[in-house]
Amino acid sequence: MPAAERFFCADAARTRGDPIAGTAPRGFVWILVEYRRAWPTDGFDGLDLEATIKALVSTAAQAARARILLVRRPGRRRHEGPDKWAVLRHEHSGVHRQQWGTWSRDEDLAQIAAALAVPGHAGGPPVLLICTHGRHDPCCALRGRPVARALADRWPEDVWECTHVGGDRFAANLVVVPDGVYYGGLDADSSVTTIEEHLSDRIHPDHLRGYTDLLPPQQAAVAAALRRFGPAGRTDYTIAETTREGDHWRILLTGRSPHPHCVEVELQAHRSPPCRLTCRGPAASSVIVYEPTSVRTL
Repeated sequence: MPAAERFFCADAARTRGDPIAGTAPRGFVWILVEYRRAWPTDGFDGLDLEATIKALVSTAAQAARARILLVRRPGRRRHEGPDKWAVLRHEHSGVHRQQWGTWSRDEDLAQIAAALAVPGHAGGPPVLLICTHGRHDPCCALRGRPVARALADRWPEDVWECTHVGGDRFAANLVVVPDGVYYGGLDADSSVTTIEEHLSDRIHPDHLRGYTDLLPPQQAAVAAALRRFGPAGRTDYTIAETTREGDHWRILLTGRSPHPHCVEVELQAHRSPPCRLTCRGPAASSVIVYEPTSVRTL
């Protein structure tokens, strides 16, 4: 009897044509902890750190609603000097702030809790995070590592591999922080093109999962506007109004010139048919999909 064919969630999602827009997790603050050894399945939570330090960082992160990601440089398992940590913020005003430090002992990570209590420095180049967390989901490693290598060849100081960011079936996943922009379904070639455009403030809808400061239907509305009217900068569209009647959503976007001044996007929410969403989760489940039904200028 032939062996069962191995299941890969990213392959299955592409075969099904799973919609990618409106799938970015909400978030404004990211904590990065460089860790060059093997990553535990549950990331930072699984590290063997001094208990009080680990609790301090976790509690501070929870209070700030921050996500902790382990990171490492692509293809560079060892280098001289201490590891890095960072606190990256996307403020409601649109200002981006970064604070970086180093650690060589567990006690040094207490700096992260202190950094969460201060604003940090405005500006700085964006950080490109590519999920390669194979212990969490094989697709993340198989699809993420070629993307990380391709991007690191072009932007070596800005690229990090990272632990689980969500949406395994959309691997390779890339998060630009503190911008708070999620991309998915990337390969080596498309990732370079996507980031070239992103850094030129031209965001396209093809690989866009969403902006982390927006709700899922708002993310889907922005992607629909980009698809209808062409690429735009990260802040060229803002949410002016959001209304809901049952499963029907109406989102008004205000556009900055040369984009349309006012765009109305209507979306219908529905649940996808149950299916297997991750490589390691055999149970079938469904997700909410926001399907644009109308995109027009007012």
